Amino acid sequence: MSATANRLPVKLDFYFAIKDKYKVFEFEKYLKSGLGRIFIRKHLS
Repeated sequence: MSATANRLPVKLDFYFAIKDKYKVFEFEKYLKSGLGRIFIRKHLS
């Protein structure tokens, strides 16, 4: 992928899967919100 071509090798630290694609869209929207950014800092950083 061209976005990571200059930063290889890439290490996968976290994997998250949701089966329902509509819930995925809702969760992605949440992560882009203010509370979602706090969630990311608290749980994924």
